[in-house]
Amino acid sequence: MPPLQFWKPGTVAPGSSLDRETEAEGALAISSARAGNLSLEGARQRLPIYKHRSNLLWCIERYAVTIVVGQAGSGKSTQIPQYLHEAGWTAGGRVVGCTQPRRVAATSVATRVAEEVGTVLGDEVGYSIRFEDLSNPERTRIKYLTDGMLFRECMVDPLLSKYSVIMIDEAHERGAYTDLLMGLLKKIMKKRPELRVVVSSATIDAEDFLEYFNTNADGPDKSNDDAIIVSIEGRMFPVEVAYLKEPIVDYVQAAVDTVFNIHLKEPAGDVLVFLTGREEIDNAVQQVADRLQSLPRAAPRILALPLYATLPPEEQDIIFDPPPRDTRKVIFATNIAEASVTIDGIKYVVDTGFVKRAGRAGRTSAGKCYRLYPSGVLPSNNPLSPMPITTPPELVRSDVSMYLLQLKALGIDNLAKFDFMSPPPSDMMVRSLEFLYSLKALDEEGRLTRPLGERMAELPLDPMMAAILLNSFTFKCSEEILTIAAMTQVQSVFVIPQGGMRATMAEMERRKFTAEEGDHLTLLNAYNAFVRYGQKDKSWCGNHRINFKSLSRAVAIRKQLKKFFDRFHIPLVSCGSDHVTLRKCLVSGYFKNAARMLPDGTFRSAREGAILHVHPSSVMFTRQPSTGWVIFHEVIETTKSFMRDLTVVEEDWLVELAQVALRYLTDARPHYYQFKGGGIKQH
Repeated sequence: MPPLQFWKPGTVAPGSSLDRETEAEGALAISSARAGNLSLEGARQRLPIYKHRSNLLWCIERYAVTIVVGQAGSGKSTQIPQYLHEAGWTAGGRVVGCTQPRRVAATSVATRVAEEVGTVLGDEVGYSIRFEDLSNPERTRIKYLTDGMLFRECMVDPLLSKYSVIMIDEAHERGAYTDLLMGLLKKIMKKRPELRVVVSSATIDAEDFLEYFNTNADGPDKSNDDAIIVSIEGRMFPVEVAYLKEPIVDYVQAAVDTVFNIHLKEPAGDVLVFLTGREEIDNAVQQVADRLQSLPRAAPRILALPLYATLPPEEQDIIFDPPPRDTRKVIFATNIAEASVTIDGIKYVVDTGFVKRAGRAGRTSAGKCYRLYPSGVLPSNNPLSPMPITTPPELVRSDVSMYLLQLKALGIDNLAKFDFMSPPPSDMMVRSLEFLYSLKALDEEGRLTRPLGERMAELPLDPMMAAILLNSFTFKCSEEILTIAAMTQVQSVFVIPQGGMRATMAEMERRKFTAEEGDHLTLLNAYNAFVRYGQKDKSWCGNHRINFKSLSRAVAIRKQLKKFFDRFHIPLVSCGSDHVTLRKCLVSGYFKNAARMLPDGTFRSAREGAILHVHPSSVMFTRQPSTGWVIFHEVIETTKSFMRDLTVVEEDWLVELAQVALRYLTDARPHYYQFKGGGIKQH
C-alpha cells in the first residue's frame, strides 16, 4: 500500500487517495494555549452546554425524563450533574447519580468533576465501580458509577430512595445494564413521581428514547408529555475530517501508516486510533515499536499505548499521563474511549470505521479526524451502505443468564412482561432460564431458589463462577476456589512480551507456576506464591515475570468476595493438594463450557458444536489434555474463537455433576421449554 498523504482543507493533491472536508458544526474555536490559562470556572462557561443551563434545569424540573442530545465534548457528562448540584437537587442528603458504561469513564469523569467542584475525590464527588467504591455514604452528593453498579444498588434499595436525579450517560451504546436500568426506572418512577431521569444520547436514538419513556407518546395534547428532548449544539473546538477515496484492505496497517504520516507531517498533538479488539491493538502497538527503529535519531519519538476493557485499571490510567518531552503519545483503543473519556492532548483521531465513527478530537483543542473509509459508505450518504447505523443492543446479542437472574432477585418473576426497550429473543431467554435451572438457581416454576439462587444473584460474578464459589463448601475447597474466582477477575497476571528472547525467558518463568491440569490451577499457584514471596517484594515479581499490580488487585478482590462468605455464614475450608476435587468443583459451574479435543488439535464445544481454539496465553496452548476434555472460562472472538482459562476434566464428571444439564452435552434427548407465567415449563 503506498504511503497515505494528507493536505490542507479544501485542496486535493494530484493522484491522491483522500478527499478532505471540514465539518460545519458551529463550534467555538480557541487556541489550546489560551485554554490552558482559563480558570476552571471560565472553562466551564465556554463549554457549548453552558448556554443551555437554564433551559436544562427547567426541563428537568418540568418533565420526568429529559433526553439530552449533544456532540462529544459539549460538556454533558461533567456539567449536568454540577448544574443539578448547584440548583439544589442534592439538598437534604440527596444524591445526583450519573451512570457510565465503563469503569474508566466513571473514574476519569469523577476525577475531573471533583477538580471542578473543588473537593477531594471520594468526598463531595465520588465514584463506584465493581470491586472499588470511592464515595462517602454521608457526604457524597455527585456520584459517578457504572450502570451495573447502580443496577446492583436496586437490590439493596429497590426505589433508589437516596437519588433525586439519575443521569444515564451514553445511553445510545445500549449496554445490557443500561437497558435494564431504563426498564427499572420506569417502574420506580410510578412509585416515586418526584424522581427525575436524564438520558444522554446520540441524535439518532433520541426519538426512540422519547417514545419509550413518554406515556403520552400518542396523545394529541403535548402539554401532558412527561418526556422531552433537549438538543445541545456545537463542540468545544472544531474538527476537520478526512476520508479515503477508495476502501483499503488492511485497516490495521493503514492505521499505523496514518499514525506515522501524522507524526512526520502534522504539528504536535497526541493521536487516538480506534480498533476493534485486543489482538489488533497489540499488533498495532508492536508495529509502531518496530517502525520506530527506522526513524531518524533526531526525530521525535512515539509512545504507543493500548486501551481496552480487559487492560488492568492501572495500565488504563497511564493514558491520562502526559508523554515525555519530545514524544507524541499514540493510543490504540477500542470503543472504550468513546464513552465520556477526555484524554488531554488528543488532537488527531484515526477512525477505522468499526463500531464507532465519531472521533474524540476537538475536546481540549482543535483537532483532525482521519477516517479510513470513503465518505460514500456512511449510512447518511448511502442507504445501501453495509455499515450499520447503530450497534444492536447488547441484550439481543449476548447471553442474558446473569441479567435474568438479577431481575428475578429484584422480584420481577414474570420476565415476559418486563418492559424491555428491546426485548431479548425469546429462544435466548428460554435457554438462559434453562441454564439457571440447571445451576439450581431457579426451581421448576422459574422462581429463585433459596438460599442458592438468591446468593448467586448477590455475588458480583457471572452465574457459572457464582455457582462454583457457592458449591465450593460442599466440595470442601472454598479457600482455593475463592482464590481462583478472584484471579479470573484480573488480566495480565503473567508479563509475557511478544517474540524474541524476552518472551522465551518470560515463558520459562511462567512454567515454574504451571499446573498440568490447566490455567485455573496455574493461577492458583501464582497467587499462592505471590502472597508468600512477592506481596512485599516487587523485585520478586519482576524476576518471575509476575504483574505486581494485577496480583495486588486479585488480593483485594479476594478479600471482598470473602465478605460474602462471612455474610452467608459459610466457613472456608481447604482441599490442600487434592486437585481432583478442585477440578470437579469447577465442573459444577462450567459444565456448559465443556469442549472435546478433535484429531486436528482443535476443540468442539459440547453445547453448540462450535469449533474452538486454545488462546495463545493459555498454558494448554502447547499441551494436549490427557482426557481429551476441557472446561473454559470464556470464549473470545477475534480471528478465531479462542477459549481462555482452561482446565482438563474427565468426561464422566460432566455427566455426574451437570445432572439435569445433560442436555448441554448430548443431542440424544432434546428438551423443550416455554414460559409458564414467569418461569419455564418442560414438555
